[in-house]
Amino acid sequence: MSKNKPILKTKFKEKTVEELLQSSLGDDKCKASGDAVKLSGWLLEVFVLEAAERARSQAHVENTPKIDTEHLEKILPQLLLDFC
Repeated sequence: MSKNKPILKTKFKEKTVEELLQSSLGDDKCKASGDAVKLSGWLLEVFVLEAAERARSQAHVENTPKIDTEHLEKILPQLLLDFC
């Protein structure tokens, strides 16, 4: 990310993160702890902020004033590789 403070701030509701985790577990007997939900929420925030920053950089390189889905599509492969 850039050296400047990010303009975009994000916060996921814990209930949303919990439901995402639960749906990925696929088993109603398995539950995510509160700490797992908080950590997963933090990781989602980092991922979204990084995607936004990379898309902004891509738009800047293309001298485009508006970030479009094309910019996200261009940065997505490397972003996913970086977070694996």
